[in-house]
Amino acid sequence: MDTNTSAADLLKKVRKIEIKTKALSHQIFAGEYHSAFKGRGMAFSEVREYQYGDDVRNMDWNVTARLRAPYVKVFEEEREMTVMLLIDISRSGLFGTDGSTKRDLIAELAAVLSFSAIINNDKVGALFFSDRVEEFIPPRKGRSHLLHIIREIIELQPKSSGTDISGALRFLTNAIKQKCTAFLLSDMMDFNEDGYPRYEDALKVAVNRHDISVIKVYDSRERSIPDVGLVNVKDSETGRTAWVNTSSKKVRRAFAESVKASDMAANKLMLRYQIDNVEIATGSDYVKGLMAFFDKR
Repeated sequence: MDTNTSAADLLKKVRKIEIKTKALSHQIFAGEYHSAFKGRGMAFSEVREYQYGDDVRNMDWNVTARLRAPYVKVFEEEREMTVMLLIDISRSGLFGTDGSTKRDLIAELAAVLSFSAIINNDKVGALFFSDRVEEFIPPRKGRSHLLHIIREIIELQPKSSGTDISGALRFLTNAIKQKCTAFLLSDMMDFNEDGYPRYEDALKVAVNRHDISVIKVYDSRERSIPDVGLVNVKDSETGRTAWVNTSSKKVRRAFAESVKASDMAANKLMLRYQIDNVEIATGSDYVKGLMAFFDKR
């Protein structure tokens, strides 16, 4: 492929995703993002006399005793946050049957979150992972930095094909020392042979350090198999192939039950560690999904 043509196509894709997601961020998400994620960190500002309706938990008892009048501490939002995007670029993200792939969807979601953060004067960084950390972009501000992240979302090709969420979470914990708001954007396909998430230990450590949210993307065909006869299927991450008789009700039922069991195990994990999460399907209106997610916080 001609290098100049490739670069032009890439710039066109970046520009297209910037126009769409930037507009959404300005018109819809910036306020919702601010309400959902700002105010988690509060910095002491001043002490003033108690007023009716003030929270008694903010009483400054030392000043109250010294001045013999009730005084409260006043806190202000720490307006600047650090936002980290943990972006799954494993091979399973190339799957999609409803107008777009999971990776396409992750790219738009990451762009919307990035623009929302920039509008609110936050720093944004990105960690791209497969079954290894593929690239780490330290958090910074500014449009050029943001467009660099979007270019990498579109263009970066993983050197590995599998998925290791634990490795990404451990890298985050080690690389970002101060508390940040982290979004894990992934299809979350990282289970052991029993269908249980392999990332619990790393998640447990990460949520004690950072504010973690999970945005899970999926395709409807990953949850149910259509009856299309005998087909040869391939695992995009391992490369293994197998013949599957999709006309068998027993096969279709076993597949659906397996997926449901794995989803339930992952959902229990989110609940156990009080992690805000949302599931968004390819081909769906992700605006509604994100708005519902913000509202839950």
